[in-house]
Amino acid sequence: MATRQGLDTSIVNALSESHAFPFVAVKALFDSDPVRVWSGTEDITISSETYTGTGTLLQISGFEETKELKTNGITVTLSAMDETVLSHALAENYQNRKLTVFLGFLDGGTNEVKGTLTAFQGRMTSMSIQDAPTGSIITVNAENRLIDLERPSMLRYNKESQKFVAGGTTDTAFNRVQKLADQEILWGRTSSTSGTLGGGGGGSRQPVAGDPANFDRR
Repeated sequence: MATRQGLDTSIVNALSESHAFPFVAVKALFDSDPVRVWSGTEDITISSETYTGTGTLLQISGFEETKELKTNGITVTLSAMDETVLSHALAENYQNRKLTVFLGFLDGGTNEVKGTLTAFQGRMTSMSIQDAPTGSIITVNAENRLIDLERPSMLRYNKESQKFVAGGTTDTAFNRVQKLADQEILWGRTSSTSGTLGGGGGGSRQPVAGDPANFDRR
């Protein structure tokens, strides 16, 4: 992992130390407010954002890193959560919202973060809530962002899809796509041959100027 492309220098230094203090942090982006928790106690700051300590109440399963380019989902479980997190789980729209898992290292035995890297990034797909004597247990399943490669985009090369992707753009490249689809182009002839040529009866038809029969197709 130390030779991984884009790996921060602080992470490389932490991995080379004789005593490392790793941790994991989860950031779930809900519509109203994000939920940010980590696997330690008290609060820490990552990229100027505060993460609430959950200790052993935070569990992540199914996480693996392979050499193959494939989608790997994970499951994040939060136990005995307070009413704030529970209200997000009950009232917020969570499907297709981004969820990020960070792997980081602390400076010694303190809560000072030496550095972090993105271990997983995907979208929340399902959520379940289970009541327990110690509090609610919230389980969130998330799929890797590579799952998007398996979904049809449903976009077309037309003006409507261009507006959907680019919004209020002034690009008019696709404005005449529909007209071009119905346009008849005369390749190698001077007039349209879409109608019927000649009538019934025998005899061979005499070629006229511009008629496709005049061209040598050898």
